[in-house]
Amino acid sequence: MADSKVETISRLAQWRIDNFGPCSYKKSDPFKVGLWNWHLSVEKNRYMYIRLFPEPSRLSKDQPPLARFVLKVSNSAGSRRPYISPVHERLLRNYDDFVWPVDTTFVGRFIIDVEFLDLKICSVNGGEASSTSIWPIDGTIMQSLSMQNTLRCLSRMLDESIHTDVTIHAVGGTLSAHKAILSASSPVFHSMFHHNLMEKESSTIHIEDMSVDSCMALLSYLYGTIKQMDFWEHRVALLGAASKYDIADLQDACEESLMEDINSGNVLKRLEEAWLYQLKKLKKGCFMYLFEFGKIYDIREEVNEFMRCADRELMIEMFQELLTVWKPP
Repeated sequence: MADSKVETISRLAQWRIDNFGPCSYKKSDPFKVGLWNWHLSVEKNRYMYIRLFPEPSRLSKDQPPLARFVLKVSNSAGSRRPYISPVHERLLRNYDDFVWPVDTTFVGRFIIDVEFLDLKICSVNGGEASSTSIWPIDGTIMQSLSMQNTLRCLSRMLDESIHTDVTIHAVGGTLSAHKAILSASSPVFHSMFHHNLMEKESSTIHIEDMSVDSCMALLSYLYGTIKQMDFWEHRVALLGAASKYDIADLQDACEESLMEDINSGNVLKRLEEAWLYQLKKLKKGCFMYLFEFGKIYDIREEVNEFMRCADRELMIEMFQELLTVWKPP
C-alpha cells in the first residue's frame, strides 16, 4: 500500500498515513536507520498503540539495537496539537519490546515521526552485556583512507617531530609538520612552498582562524592518524580548513558527517554552513528536514530569527523550496 512507505533523512523517519479507521491496524514497510531495518505499526482500539521494532534478521538477533528515541504523532493538516512521547531508551529485539499508548482520537490522515537520538549495538560477551554506539564511533570513512603500516610511521613523524621542516602558528600554540606531507595533501600548501612566498622563505605558516587543537586535528587527518572522536569534535573547523586549503576529500568527509546528525537544534546552523561552503548535499538534507518532513513548524521562533540575518539569496532558495514541497489541502 502507498501509505506503508516510511521516508528517512539522517536519524529521522516519517510515516504518513492517509487512511486510518477507528478500529484499524497498519504496519509500515521496512526502513533503514543505522545498521538495522525497522518497522512501525499502529493499532487503534480505545487507545492508539504505536510500536517500533527491528525487522527479524541474524543481525537483530545477534546484535540487537539499544535505541534512544522520541516519537511524535501529528495531524497531517497541522490543525491539532501533536502528541510527543518522552525520550525512550529500550533494547529492541522484537515486536513486543516497545509499545507507546496514545490517548487520542486521531483517524484519517496523520503522521508518525520517530527520531533516533542514539543507536547502540548490544552484544553479549562471556555472559555480560556490552553496548557500543554506532554514532559516531563507526569510523568507516576515516579508517578506509590509509594503510596500517604507513599510518604508524606517519604517526611517529608527527607526534615525535621527526625531521620536521615547517612551523605552524595557530591560535593558542605552535605545531611542527613536514612540507612534503602538506604539499601532497593540499594544492594551496604546495603553492606556498613552490613559489617565493613568505611561507617558503621562513618555513612558517600562520593559521589565525583555527585553534591549536583544531589545527592538530587537521594535521592528524593529513597524516592519516586522526581518531574518529577528534574528527567529530573538530569537524566544523575542519570543514573551514578543507575549503580554505582545497582539501576535497576532507570537505566531503565533513559534509557526510554533518549530514548524519541533523536535528531541530542544529538544522539552521547546518544550513548556514552548507550555504557558506557551497555543500549541495548538506543543503538539500537541511531543506528536506525543514520542509518535506515539516520540522520548520517545530522551530518557528528560531526560523524567524534566522531569517533576519540570513543571506538574501539563501532566503530566496528557502522560499522556492517551500513552494516546491507545499501542497494545498
